[in-house]
This record gives sequence, C-alpha cells and structure tokens, in this order.
Amino acid sequence: MAAQPSHAPQESQEPHAPHALYGCHESHEHYAPYVAHEPYGTAPAPRSSPGILHRMMRPVNASLDEHLPSDHRLSKVYRVGAGLTGLLLVVFGILGLIDRIGFFDTGGDTVLALNTNGALSVLSICIGLLLFAGMVIGGTFASTLNIVLGVLFIASGFVNLALLDTKMNFLAFHIPNVLFSFVVGVMLMWFGMYGRVGSALPHDNPYWRARHPEQAAREQRARAARPGGRPVGRPA
Repeated sequence: MAAQPSHAPQESQEPHAPHALYGCHESHEHYAPYVAHEPYGTAPAPRSSPGILHRMMRPVNASLDEHLPSDHRLSKVYRVGAGLTGLLLVVFGILGLIDRIGFFDTGGDTVLALNTNGALSVLSICIGLLLFAGMVIGGTFASTLNIVLGVLFIASGFVNLALLDTKMNFLAFHIPNVLFSFVVGVMLMWFGMYGRVGSALPHDNPYWRARHPEQAAREQRARAARPGGRPVGRPA
C-alpha cells in the first residue's frame, strides 16, 4: 500500500523554499521579511489615569497654555478687558489714598459708593497695574492673567463675606464690596475665556487647532487639495 502523504508542514533546509502544502509556489524571497511583533490578542498596556491634582488644575478638557500671537484679534478682547478693569481699580485706589484713610481703618469711609481703607486702596492699585501689564503684553498672557485674577476676585468675595462681622476684616469690606468683587471676577473671567474655552469653537480658532492638531492638519491638507485651495495659515 502506498504511503499516504503527510499534511503536516515540513521544514526545509532552504531559507527561501516555497511552501507547496499551503498553496505557496513562489520563493520566499518575493515576500517582505518577517517583522517581529507581540502575539496577536495581547492587550495594550493600560494608560495611567490622570491624578486628582491634574483634574483639579484642569477642570475642563482644555489646556490654558497654548501660544497666541499678541496681534491676534482675540488678543484685543483680552487687552481691552484687562485695561478697563485695571483702570477702574487704579482710579478706586488713588481716590482712597487721596482721602488719606487709615491703612487698616474700618470706620466706614467710602469711595465710589464702596467702603475702603488704605490697605484696600494700595491692593487695588497693585492689581490694576498688573492688569495694565497684561494689556501691554497681550496674547495668551493677558487671557491667562484675566482668568486667574477673576478666580481670585470671586474667591475674595466669598472669603470677605465670611469675615464681614469679625475683627479680621482688615480690608473694611461691606456687602457692596463683596458684590463688586463678584462682578469684577465674573467680568475678568469672561474676558479671559472668550474664544478660548468652549465646546463650539470654530476650526480656525488657534486654541481649537492646538488641541486637535491631527484634525487641523487633515483639514489643512483637504483645503490645499481643493481646486484653487490654499493651505490654512495663521487665522487673521
């Protein structure tokens, strides 16, 4: 009886021999060389989830440190917001110093319908000058400065609200001061976040492009490939 041919693959001593049993009739030299890889089905290494501190520093899925040219149209909004708010605070502080109110006096002296003393006047002038610096620099710096100072103003309103009837009310805050602190804080945050934080930013926005570099590159290539199209440069 003739021996049945074995269907098991046989190893050949020739390095480029074909595998006729598998339907391969060409030398292996026609194929790409074998590249070592992980076994199929191997799960990728799990990514480490961001820590609690990282989530607290970034409560929204947006980075606040992308570069923005100082001559960009959004920079005008940041500069105007910082300049107007800084001017208001400097005027308030100068009027308080002109009245020669005691540094930690809580006697009820008012300027522009707001209670004040020497400490609050000096603090207002310092913050106003800081906002003027943001207005001069512009760009992302002015935006970030507005956001940070806006948060601090809102926090100051809550803190001083708790200290109104205590001996630790060194800045002579009354209810109008608390409301003013809230209003200035919200206004600064709005100026700083304008065109920067949101879920519906236009695709020519520099912050959106910085957060979605791959999609921005695809859109730029698609626009360049259109008839008469041109690459997307820096937004006007």
